[in-house]
Amino acid sequence: MELFLIDGISPFFRNLPPGRINWSKIPFAALEKDGQPDPERFQQIQKDFAAFAERAVRTGYNAVTLDDAAHLITCSAYPPELQKKIGIYRTEYRQLFASARQAGLKIFITTDVMFYHESLKALLGKSRPRITRFLKEAFQQLFREFPEIAGIILRIGESDGQDVDGDFISRLTLKTPQQVNRFIKALLPVFEQSDRLMIFRTWTVGTWPIGDLIWNRNTFRRTFNGIDNDHLILSMKYGETDFFRFLPLNKLFFYSPHRKIVELQARREYEGFGEYPSFIGWDCEKLARQLLQAQNMAGIQVWCQSGGWSAFRNLTWVENSSVWNEINVETTLTIFKNGWTTEKAVRRWAKQHLKKGHWLQLLQLLRFSDEVIKELLYLEEFSRSKIFFRRLRVPPLLWVLWDRIFINNLVRLMLRLHVRHREEAVIEGRAALKKIKLMRRLAKQLGLPTDGLDFQYDTFRFLAAAREYCFRPVTDELIQRIRTMEKEYIAAYPVPYEIQFDPSHGNLKKMHLRFFTALFFRHRRGYRLFDHFLTLHGLKLIYPLIRKRHVPSFARKQAMGIDAVFK
Repeated sequence: MELFLIDGISPFFRNLPPGRINWSKIPFAALEKDGQPDPERFQQIQKDFAAFAERAVRTGYNAVTLDDAAHLITCSAYPPELQKKIGIYRTEYRQLFASARQAGLKIFITTDVMFYHESLKALLGKSRPRITRFLKEAFQQLFREFPEIAGIILRIGESDGQDVDGDFISRLTLKTPQQVNRFIKALLPVFEQSDRLMIFRTWTVGTWPIGDLIWNRNTFRRTFNGIDNDHLILSMKYGETDFFRFLPLNKLFFYSPHRKIVELQARREYEGFGEYPSFIGWDCEKLARQLLQAQNMAGIQVWCQSGGWSAFRNLTWVENSSVWNEINVETTLTIFKNGWTTEKAVRRWAKQHLKKGHWLQLLQLLRFSDEVIKELLYLEEFSRSKIFFRRLRVPPLLWVLWDRIFINNLVRLMLRLHVRHREEAVIEGRAALKKIKLMRRLAKQLGLPTDGLDFQYDTFRFLAAAREYCFRPVTDELIQRIRTMEKEYIAAYPVPYEIQFDPSHGNLKKMHLRFFTALFFRHRRGYRLFDHFLTLHGLKLIYPLIRKRHVPSFARKQAMGIDAVFK
């Protein structure tokens, strides 16, 4: 492996207004004042980023990613105000690039295909040939005017969330494997001529026929057929869906002869955003061993800040940093780069960061952390199930989404369909709570922060109660106990998880859900004949009829919105 990438966006999130934040991209609109980049903000960003870059190199990373190409590309069709703004961003980024290069980091710029401003919509419309020509010229411009840029990271399978504000909003443009194949072939000569890297992310969220690229071997083959180029690297998440536990390694790592990097997430967007420990060392060690058998592995991409929606404010290697994120960031690198065991990586971190150097106590704390996440946040019997809906692999964690916990009849019925050992699940959850108390005791001995562990304990009490709600008879006493816990929890923490507790049964019955899941969910990757007729096509027609009545508003409005899944 030669490329060890880390995202460098944490300095851009300092001092943002309270509320839920989209952590998927730099919040450019929030960094501006009177319509232009705020000089005071960028003065702080420059200082933070220089320190971040030095820390990244000291840890062992050799490349950094920054958002995004749209704010660096000039276009004569842009209005004068936007051209002026981009000129300022280019000046600021030159200084960021200088800090990265001085520290010893290669620089990669991200972009969605395709980003739009109103003037670009008028210029390009939805014409893919025009969009391709525009990006070819834009990347030529970038490589000519910013020789510091080592390459571009392309995302074609997910676009900006519906809550993104600013001059540029991205929308999905490439819909089929054939379109993506033509697009890559058209752009690769630009990268060859400039001796730059195209890092192409296979991450997709189920939208359009290209939406199963992350796991479907046939889609993968048609997308990359006839493309063999040293200037192309495929960037692949380790599993067949997002950054969850209990996912086997994506078999496409062994199917493709292309150069590849594996994407990993240190700031766990589905596991607390660094508010409490969520250690991934043993999972990474297992992945690293398996990937030794994969052909042409070029490196890793560690997302230390990117991903998810929450009001939590932990930043990596910046003020308000999370030690739990940073343990993941540093041990993940040493496991993959040096081929170390988890124990050796933890020992190194303890030696560098703990005054007492009690690495065995830290190792025990992290082992408890790994167990608590797997035994209480997840529900192993369900999480190990292989379930597909349309072009998506169903996530192994349905009852927690970013900073929301769902306790309701739909979750209850869904879990009861897939979990047979119900009382054992309740007992396991209660036992895991006790491990958090042991973690707190160890953290105190080591001089590590304990407030996050208090927060974890009180949050995970809901997950333990949710198991009771799902797997034991629902009584008035249980409902009242959960409501009392919720009230006390909200009062105790200024930024808690949002608890969505709804014990009403409604009209949904277990037999209805069983029928629906048997009809539309499958336990294999390949599509059934039925899926081609109804699941993939018929549901597109049926969905609008049920959308308003049965789909929660946040599911429609957050991220790309669930509507995108049915395209």
